[in-house]
Amino acid sequence: MNIDLRSMATFGVAGNFTGHLEQAGEARDFTQVKTVEAKAPKAVFPTFIPNAKAPVPEFLGIFPFDEYRIIFPKGESKLQIEPECAIVCDVVYDGDNVSKLTPIVFSASNDCSIRKEGAKKISQKKNWGESSKGFAGNFIKIDKFEKGGILDKYRIASFLIRDGEIYTYGEDSAVSDYSYIYQQLLNWLVDKFNHQQNEGPAEDLHSYLLAAGKPERVMVSIGATRYTEFGEHNFLKNGDKALVVLYPQDAYTFEEIKHRALRDNLEEDNISVLIQDVVL
Repeated sequence: MNIDLRSMATFGVAGNFTGHLEQAGEARDFTQVKTVEAKAPKAVFPTFIPNAKAPVPEFLGIFPFDEYRIIFPKGESKLQIEPECAIVCDVVYDGDNVSKLTPIVFSASNDCSIRKEGAKKISQKKNWGESSKGFAGNFIKIDKFEKGGILDKYRIASFLIRDGEIYTYGEDSAVSDYSYIYQQLLNWLVDKFNHQQNEGPAEDLHSYLLAAGKPERVMVSIGATRYTEFGEHNFLKNGDKALVVLYPQDAYTFEEIKHRALRDNLEEDNISVLIQDVVL
């Protein structure tokens, strides 16, 4: 299956794991955002819009994904891994509106973020140029995006390797533990693609999709897990390795994944792994 991110519009979901925004110091950005229920995610944000033209901000036309590197943005010091499950979806439109999303594959994603004051939109902390995000090339086919499907058994782990030592960066979390997942998530995404307004940290995604010529596929990183104590307080440095691993819990234990991660021994058909060198 040909998965070409450069032809897709790509997005992320803010606030789909309870507690992550608070740890990231970003909960206050969403105090005015109204949600249908307390556990609902806060917003969808763009990370790349192909063939970007007005009203899409110019920086969103820069392709930010790199499977092997994160390049530090000039003048910034507070970068964190955002370990996520990403899904690639086929898109059906009804006129100019998105009517249906069909997930076809999933993969490990690092929705890497700058922690900084004063950014008016989420996307300004996400795409600072080339090699600012990660999507693993060893993606896995989705049999059905519902309970009982392949994703029920997958977990998200993330690590930082620094000076030969490995540290657990995000809490080892089940994909099924997302606040919104499966059809509930898809319904919410369709609504946001059609109706999200340019308010607060959010942007008008409908106008972006139209400006991109209604792309037939989108990639969505569906939310970052909570950080461990180490991950919450340790920002990325030159020379670090950032790892995000999606693995089936019926085949591997977390301890085995961590042991293999340090030894760069995670190449398996049923594991999606992203390993990025952090460079200045």
